[in-house]
Amino acid sequence: MLRLKNINTYYGKVHALKNVSLHLGEGEIVTLIGANGAGKTTILNTISGVTPASAGEVLFCKEIVTALPPDKIVQRGISQVPEGRQVFKPLSVEDNLELGAYLRYRNREGKSSIHKDMEQVFALFPRLEERRKQLAGTMSGGEQQMLAIGRALMANPKMLLLDEPSMGLAPLVVQEIFRVLERLRGENGTTILLVEQNAKAALKLADRGYVFETGKVILEGPADELLENAEVKRAYLGKDKKEMWER
Repeated sequence: MLRLKNINTYYGKVHALKNVSLHLGEGEIVTLIGANGAGKTTILNTISGVTPASAGEVLFCKEIVTALPPDKIVQRGISQVPEGRQVFKPLSVEDNLELGAYLRYRNREGKSSIHKDMEQVFALFPRLEERRKQLAGTMSGGEQQMLAIGRALMANPKMLLLDEPSMGLAPLVVQEIFRVLERLRGENGTTILLVEQNAKAALKLADRGYVFETGKVILEGPADELLENAEVKRAYLGKDKKEMWER
C-alpha cells in the first residue's frame, strides 16, 4: 500500500532522513522505534506532505505522491495524528470532529455519511460522546488524544499515521487507545504506521518494525523478532522498566 524509496529529507541544512526505504502492506500495523531525533516524526511528516522529501519517492496505492501538498495526501486516504495532539482547544468535541471532515464537506459529500462516521468515532471512544459539546481544551490529555485520533478518522482514511499517541498518558488510557488501534485494523482494515517511544508496547501491537538511528533505518523485521533482538532490548526496551503490557 505504501512504499518509500531512498527518501532524503532536510530541515534547512540538516540532513534528517538519509536514503530511507520502507513499506507497509494493506492492513498492516508497522511501528518505527528509535531515540529522540532519529527521524521518526520526519518520516510521518514526509509521507503526509508537511515536510516534503528532497529526493526519493513516496508511493501510495501505486501512485507517486511525493510532491503532493498535505490536503491532496489526505484526499488520497492518509491521515496523521500529530505529536502533542494539537486539538482546537477553543472548539467543542463535535466541532473538532467536523473539521476532521473538512475536505469531505468541500467535496460536497453528503452530511449523512459524515455524521454516520462521527457516530462510529463515538462508538470507538464513548467518552467523546459524553463530552461532545465540551470545549476540547478543558478535557484531560487522554481525552484530547482520543479526540485527535477521532478527528483523523473523520477524513475516512485508508492509512493512519500516529506520532507518540501514548506520550504523557496514564497506562490504562494507553491500553485503551492501543485496543482501539487493534480494533481499527481488525474491523475496518485500516493500515497503521505508528511512531512510539514505548517500544515494547508498540512492538507487541505491530506486525513489523523499523529501528531508526540518526536518520537511517538500521534494523527491520517482524515485531516478535525485534522484541527478542539483543541490541533492541539493550537500547530501547530496558530490562528495568515496568512492563504495562504483560499478558
